[in-house]
Amino acid sequence: MTQERVVTTFSGWMMLPITLGMGLLGPGLVWLFILGGGRPVIAGVVLAFIGFLLLCGGFFTLEPNESAVCVLFGKYHGTCKTEGFRWTNPFYAKIRLSLRSRNFDGEKLKVNDKKGSPIEISAVVVWKVKDTAKAAFDVDDYAHFVRVQSDSAVRHLANQYPYDHGENEDEAAPTLRSGTDVINMSLLAELQERLNKAGVEVEEARLNHLAYAPEIAQAMLKRQQAEAVIAARKKIVEGAVSMVDMALNRLEKGNIIKMDDERKAAMVSNLLVVLCGEAEVHPVINTGTLYN
Repeated sequence: MTQERVVTTFSGWMMLPITLGMGLLGPGLVWLFILGGGRPVIAGVVLAFIGFLLLCGGFFTLEPNESAVCVLFGKYHGTCKTEGFRWTNPFYAKIRLSLRSRNFDGEKLKVNDKKGSPIEISAVVVWKVKDTAKAAFDVDDYAHFVRVQSDSAVRHLANQYPYDHGENEDEAAPTLRSGTDVINMSLLAELQERLNKAGVEVEEARLNHLAYAPEIAQAMLKRQQAEAVIAARKKIVEGAVSMVDMALNRLEKGNIIKMDDERKAAMVSNLLVVLCGEAEVHPVINTGTLYN
């Protein structure tokens, strides 16, 4: 793989007087020829003109976060990242590459998660060129390479994790929906490994769209709603049982009232109805004795 190295360049402002001097030398020699100079003067005019053109060909400018990859007769000689007005070997072919951060918004991809459920997923990738030699020579089109590898990494990521937790599954295990930090870090690591060969540094990678595919979205929504209702009911029942147990223990320890098993069962039933029921409870006041 091609390795980036620094090419020798000079300040363009330092070389500008020399170039202008070479440019003025030609007209001066022409004037000497008019005054009676011979063939040596003509040869000097030609050389001065050629030298002026060559020196002019060495000037170039670079903006901040821009680079110039210098190639001489098909061989890579180095990269200049110094911004401003520069001069280098006029025979160098200069390939300009931007070093600015870029944002890639991936398309929505239809893939299957780890469980085989069809989902829609896409990602946002922030990247920039880090090694100009690899970007210029080791891949055909580094920007297209980033797009292709980003889509491939997202597809592979979706196959490694389930969309969400199912029944009797470890709630701590990462999923595409709940393990945001883990998923994004995994995506960034895989992308960086894939894009190293193109000299690209991945600054950020994250999922920006995640949903079930339209053909199963409605069914999965009902499933999620049912799971939420079951989980809520479970919490309510656990709390109600705890409160009933506390009430019975307080009544017995304080010798407030003594009840047989049948009356305890009736009390537990009534308390559970009150605590677990969704509708408002209307109590019936017993004006007789406890057993009438």
